[in-house]
Amino acid sequence: MTPAADRTRAPGPTTPAELLPLAVALGDPAGIGPEVIAKAWAMRTIHGLKPFFAIGDRRSVEAVWDGPVAQIAHPGAAIALFDEALPLLQVDDPGEIVPGRPTPAGARSALDSLELAVGLARTGAAAGLVTGPVAKAQLYAIGFQHPGQTEFVAERCGVAAENVAMMMVGPDLRTVPITIHRPLADVPASLSVDLIVSRARAAVRGLQRDFGIAHPRVAVAGLNPHAGEGGALGVEELTIIGPAVEQLRAEGLDVTGPHAPDTLFHAGARAAYDVAICMYHDQALIPIKTLYFDEGVNMTLGIPVLRTAPDHGTAFDIAGKGVASPHAMIAAIRLAGDCAVARLAAAA
Repeated sequence: MTPAADRTRAPGPTTPAELLPLAVALGDPAGIGPEVIAKAWAMRTIHGLKPFFAIGDRRSVEAVWDGPVAQIAHPGAAIALFDEALPLLQVDDPGEIVPGRPTPAGARSALDSLELAVGLARTGAAAGLVTGPVAKAQLYAIGFQHPGQTEFVAERCGVAAENVAMMMVGPDLRTVPITIHRPLADVPASLSVDLIVSRARAAVRGLQRDFGIAHPRVAVAGLNPHAGEGGALGVEELTIIGPAVEQLRAEGLDVTGPHAPDTLFHAGARAAYDVAICMYHDQALIPIKTLYFDEGVNMTLGIPVLRTAPDHGTAFDIAGKGVASPHAMIAAIRLAGDCAVARLAAAA
């Protein structure tokens, strides 16, 4: 069987002529988003990045980077300019931009950029969207009512939150958390058979569509130590997780578990599955961030548009200092481009 390490990235080493550019939202203009996106463009050739354009305020890029920026009026202009400058679609003026100093106006600019990127992807003007990091506290202060960008994108696409899966992607590991931004104490009561089944189905469809894996292998983690030890250390494996696994198997899917979480992520275990379904946020993100801190990508499954994001935050403390690593952003743009090529090939 093909090792998981060979099944991580969708095919697509070349750029088909009909491939549209990707829309990349800058995120909070005071964070590291503008810097790492500009650096990604500067390293586009060595990393084989497909054409993309930034969406946000031009000054936030120019404040942290002295490379060429070409302001565009529509996405169609991005491809012709991509080899010469970073194409940028300007949003409304957010006022003064100071790296490392978030403001309500900057949060509104980030939200405007996100909204426009989603709209362009939904209408087919962009091949997909990549979202830069935002400050949730700043967004909440201006009335943002979603737990995060994933839920916002899902709503704009008309998809219920329970039918969407957030998949974390590393070079040889993919994980999907069933519950995301929930206090740990609330996780057991938040789990249900239907939720686990829905997330797992979304993961399978995503692997088939975007990664070309015809029959994905799914490993489901338990919630409790040792996957509950037959009920001695917790009953969720018996009452919720196990029945969900059985339902997925009855649908013909290649699903195993519940597995003891502490033995699911070593190298030998990772080779036996294509995605690990995890019960809560840290169970899914700790292994990705431990193994691939600078390469982790957040990918949204179950929505009609292609969306990825780097697995890091705004890092206001280093914004504007020129030290932010672009590798996670590069990985997010590369994955989105490769998956866009895979979708084109599947539709041909």
